Formats: sequence, C-alpha cells, structure tokens
Amino acid sequence: MVTTEAVADLVARLTLDEKVAQLGGLSLPGLVVFDPRTGPGLDTGRVAELCPHGVGHLSLAWFLGRDADSLRDALARVQEAVREASPFGIGGLVHFEGINGFLHAAGEQFPTAWAQAATWEPELVRRASAVTAAHMRDLGVQLLFAPVMDLARDPRWGRTHETYGEDPELAARFAVAFVRGVHGDRAGGDAEDAELLATGKHFLGFGASEGGLNMATTQLGRRTLTDEYAEPFRRAIAEAGLSVVMNSYNEIDGIPAAANHWLLTDLLRGELGFTGMVVGDYESVDMLRTRYRTAASPGAAAAQAIAAGLDAELPQARNVPGLVDEVASGRLDERVVDEAVARVLTIKARTGLIPRFRTAPPARPAPPDRAEAAEIRRAVADRALVLLSNDGTLPLTAGGGRIVVVGPAADDLRVHFGAYTSVAAAEMPAAIQAIRRGEVPGADPAAFDATAVTTTPLPGLQPRFEEMARALHPGARTVLGALRDVDPTTAYVPLGSFAHGSGPRLGAAAVDAAVAGADVVVAVVGERTGRVGGNTAGEGRSSVSPTLPGDQDELLRLLGATGKPVVTVVVSGRPLLLARAARASAAMLLAPLLGEAAGTAIASAVFGRTNPSGKLPGTFPRHLGQIPAYHGHRHGSGYDHPTGDTSAYVDLDDPSPLFAFGHGLAYTGFDVALTGTPRVRDGVLTAAVTVTNTGAVDGETVVQLYARHEFARVVRPVRQLLQFRRVAVPAGRSREIVLEAPVERLCHTLPDGRRGLDPGDVTLLAGLSSDDIRDTAIVRVPGR
Repeated sequence: MVTTEAVADLVARLTLDEKVAQLGGLSLPGLVVFDPRTGPGLDTGRVAELCPHGVGHLSLAWFLGRDADSLRDALARVQEAVREASPFGIGGLVHFEGINGFLHAAGEQFPTAWAQAATWEPELVRRASAVTAAHMRDLGVQLLFAPVMDLARDPRWGRTHETYGEDPELAARFAVAFVRGVHGDRAGGDAEDAELLATGKHFLGFGASEGGLNMATTQLGRRTLTDEYAEPFRRAIAEAGLSVVMNSYNEIDGIPAAANHWLLTDLLRGELGFTGMVVGDYESVDMLRTRYRTAASPGAAAAQAIAAGLDAELPQARNVPGLVDEVASGRLDERVVDEAVARVLTIKARTGLIPRFRTAPPARPAPPDRAEAAEIRRAVADRALVLLSNDGTLPLTAGGGRIVVVGPAADDLRVHFGAYTSVAAAEMPAAIQAIRRGEVPGADPAAFDATAVTTTPLPGLQPRFEEMARALHPGARTVLGALRDVDPTTAYVPLGSFAHGSGPRLGAAAVDAAVAGADVVVAVVGERTGRVGGNTAGEGRSSVSPTLPGDQDELLRLLGATGKPVVTVVVSGRPLLLARAARASAAMLLAPLLGEAAGTAIASAVFGRTNPSGKLPGTFPRHLGQIPAYHGHRHGSGYDHPTGDTSAYVDLDDPSPLFAFGHGLAYTGFDVALTGTPRVRDGVLTAAVTVTNTGAVDGETVVQLYARHEFARVVRPVRQLLQFRRVAVPAGRSREIVLEAPVERLCHTLPDGRRGLDPGDVTLLAGLSSDDIRDTAIVRVPGR
C-alpha cells in the first residue's frame, strides 16, 4: 500500500531541481544516434546528460524497436539509465497509445473506438483492452494513453473515430469497460497497485471545438460540461478507479484547458473526486506561449499549468525547468510543485518504479493471447457493421447473379484503418524519409522540418502506404478480395476516386458500360483516415463539409441512374452527409473503420453469412446546416420537439436526421414492449422488456431504454439514454429481459449548482433506436 505520508517523506528528500525533473518528459527519439557503419542506435548514456536531476516520463517510445523483443530490450536499457540518473533509483513512466490496439507493428490491432461503440457491447471492449494491456505489461509500459472519452457531436472534427460517439451514457459504459480491461480482474477493475494504468482523455469538451476545428475554443456552459461531457470521466473514476487523466488542447471561456483551475481542480478533483495524476497532452504546456499567448515565458507557462492542477509536461520538459526560477523569485509557492510531484510519485510507486515502495521483484507478465485477439477483432467487426438501409436487395446470394464491384475503397486495405493504428504510425517516419530523399514532388528536402510532416502534401505516396498496410497485415482481405472468396465470379471495374482529378473523369456512358451486365452493383466508397498524406479525417484533419471526398457522390448518382440495384458500402469513422448516396442506393452498409477484419466481415454480411446488428453511435444529419445534430439535445433546441413547439429551418423539408443515433437494421425484424409497470426501488429503476424477432432469420438487436424528465427546474434533454442491452433472439421467438439503472444517472446540476434530481414524472421510452420508440411508460422518481 502506497501511503500519502510515505510519498510526502520522499518528496521532502528531493531538491527543487529533482522535484521539477519529475514533472517533465524525455523524448526517446532524442537518444537515437546514427552511426554511418551500423545505422541508428540507442545511446542511453545521453540520459544523464539530458536529465541530470531525473526523469518523470518517457515519451514517443513507439519509435523504438522493430519488434516486441527489440522494443522490450530498448525500454529496459533506457529505464536502467533513468534509474542511475534519478534520485533514489526512481524510474520513468513509459506511456503508449492504445485506443484500438497496441500502437506498434508488434501489437494486435482492433477496430477503431467508434466501431467498438457501434457494437453496443462494452464487454468486447473490456476484452480488447485487456489484450492491449498484456502487450504493454510484457514490454515494461506503465501508462496506456486511452480511452478517448470525448463526446463527438460535430462530424467536421476529424478525430470522431477515436471516440465512443455522441452520447454520455454510451461513452461512459465503454470507457468503464476499457479501464477495467486495462486494470485487470481486481475488484471492479480498480487497481491500487498495478503495473499498468489507463489514461482517460481529453479533459474536457475537446470534441466540441468551434467549427469542428481541432484545438479550437469550446463554446459550452459549465452545466453542459459537467453533466454531459464529464459524465464518462465521472463514471470511470467512480466505477473503474481511473487514476490518470490527460487534458485537452482546447480553451474554454478564454482559459486553455492546460491552465484551467476550474477544470482540473474544482471540477475534476473536486466534484468528480479524482485523486490521481493529470498529464499534459503533447505540447499543450508549450501552447500556452505559442498558440494561446497566455504566457510570455516558459516558466510562466509551466507555472500556469502546475497551479491549475496539471502534473506533467509532455513529450519533453521544455517549460517545467522554468519552475525553479518561478519558485526562487517567489512567483510560485513551492508547495504547489510538491503537490504535483507527490501525485507523480504516487503513480510511480503504484506501478513499481520506486524501489523503496516495491515489496517484491515484479513477475514477468504473461504475453498477449493472439488467438484471443483474433477472436475479439472478428467479433467487434461483425457486430459493428451497421445496415443503414435495405429494400430487400441484401443479402446477396453467391452465384445468384452477376455482381460488379466498383468504388475507390473496393480494393484498398489502408482505408479501413484509423489514425492511431500501427498502419498510420508507420506512415509518419516513412513520409519523413521520402521527403528527405527527394521523392515527394513539391517538398524541398533541404528546407523540410519534420514537425511539419502532418501538413505537407504527399503526392504519390499513397500506393506506398497501401503496400505498407498489406505488409503489416498479410492475412487481411480487401472488400473485393473477400467478396471473391465467397463468389469467385465477382467482377471489378475501378471507378471513382478519393480525390478530384486523381482518376479518369466519370461519365454516364462509361458507368453504363461498366455495369451493363450486372444484376447488382456493390459500390465501396468512403474516406481515408490518418495523420499524414491524402486523408480527409484524422487528427488535425477537420472538414468544412464531411462528405464523400472526390467524385464518389457523382459515381453513386451515375450508378443509380443505370437502374441497377446498388449496394453501397460506406467506409468511415464518423457520420457523413449521405443523403445523395442514400437516394442512389438500394441498400447501405456502414463499415466504421474495422481494420484488418473489415473485408471478411463486410463480405460475410453482404452474403448473409452474418446478420448485421450494429447500431449507430452518432447521428447522421441530412444537411450540413444541421450540425451539430445529436439525439440528446435539450427541449426547445435541435430537431425533436415532444411538446410540438417547433422552430424549424425554412429551407429543409424534413428536420429529422437521415440516420438517427442508435439506428441499425437487420435481415429480420424486431419488436420491443415494456412488460408490467416499471418501478423505482432502493435507488434503482427497473423495467421488464419483451423482445420479439418478428422475421424468419435468427438475429441480434440492441434494446435501448431512454428517459425524459417531463418537468424540471433546469432544461433537460428531450431524451437521455439510460440503459441498453444486446440480445440474440431466434426467428419467431421472444425473450424477456430486465433493464436496471441507478436513478442517480438522471441526476444533473440543479439551479443552485448542487448535483441532484428534482422529484417528478419521468417518461421511459423503450425501442430499437432513438427515433424508433416502440413503448413508453411513466414512473415517478424521488428527489435527490
């Protein structure tokens, strides 16, 4: 057990320089030296030179090691050097990204977080994060920089695919499951002493940036931030022992999150009860000087951050060394530094990095179970596919007619991966090397700054990136390849492109000729997601209009005009504007960045070998002007008005979403009915539900229970997701289930600022999506 008193005693033994050293990071690529004879190598002797007073964190470790063994060896060597340079043999906290798998070529990869959320099955995410955690423990990593707990309600924001969608309850359930998977089988996943800890990010409101621009201001009130955007953090702290949080890049009401005392101290540590460590997102402390202009010097930037409640500057200590002068000059109380250092050392003690707190040598962790990973990956992919629409064209029958496949995503593997994947991570160094070798037109190798690689156009590199993806995942199938595995007669015509001008110009005659002999056309469209190159989504890749890029909308229009039934497969990690695509399609299937399992899962659904059962984690608007569109908007706002009091757009005939939150069809039908009278007893709301499969095919669906306050002193959402459950029901049969939820989930910030609940009537809405409610009932809830 790590006690507060023992940590305080250790802090008291450190000099001010040694304390400050614990608050910064060391960028591990800075230890790499190049030998003309042997190539790049790791010079751990530089640790003492660069960090003479110790090291807090070890950053960018994913650039070390070609495989698991070399990475493990490199980290062990660095850690040994850190212990030698640090007082009392204190080690450095190694962190790795892992939102959808271990971010390294040696790691198992899973479908993106948005795809995971589309399964509406948190247990799969707990299992996936446990595999990722096993990788990291095996290699000597202490902090897993995931899950992403932001709510994503503006699809213009390119990082939507990293999130669990738009809804606080859905995001909270998946975040809790992820953290429990990382922390292991200890009670509730809450680990007092653990080799590895999850990190919740980004605190707070990052996904609600103005205009969908990455890092822009967040125009949200404190009640919305507290009651909705902080809910996943609240729950992960209370239910899974979340012990590490990362700040967001945005600013709220003029105060950057990295220096926001109300955010990091009053809300996070005060109201949410967080007692752990807050780490700074990369460069966020530096941005107080360079981006937000709230600090004129490194010391002032560090002082703002530390005084607000931040405990670590990453990836390297550019500003925190200035804290020594801030304290010496009297501008900062040393006790503020002590508090931050104590929180860092507490985490280090819990993860076994401080010898005096370690009772026994750590046992060698078990390696990841790769067979388990493959099973989970396929299960997520199968359950994440969302059947958006279907006029009966799907499923297809192998050999039942001539299938012609078109679209730029049909024979592309890279398109199925998100930004924080081993595929995307490999592209950044490859792009830097290509530019420096003069292989990228328009990029001057002599003037190139590697930090600008994410914004440098990379014409001609996409085929290389595709080859790299196939090399990393040699067993993965493209959609075309997987369809041909089932029906070898499937034809392919390469029509359409991701970028205007990158392929032959489309014309009606050419499209007609291409599909002339087809009985059905499968169009595989979408967008690329990543950090570098021709991506329209990803970190720093905001879109003014989230549409299908290039000429894909035109391709679908021309295909629809042929009169052939068109099955459209959309590959995307965020809601897109698909009204034109929907009009041209007989059926639409969403594949939300399923990674290496995508092709096989899509083909299996198209041919009916699996019955689609995914549900949307985000709202698909009909028109750009509806953004942000989300189901849980407040009374008097948004598209849904239970009272009938409407304010609609005069130039939009139908204000409802194209596809609502929770929507998802199957190759069978379902019905839902409340059984008996829901009740509230001992603080728990209970509702019995009958689920009936009304069709002729076995299938799964997700029963969704929403709640609506009929009256409250604070304007409440028109509906609030309260509980959900995935249910398998045989054809023509029914199942009885019971849904329970703590009444506390209805609590919110009252007019006087306290968290509570007004007594009164609450309408329960049971259905198959937020816009497909099949039954309702009213319960009376007590005040809290």
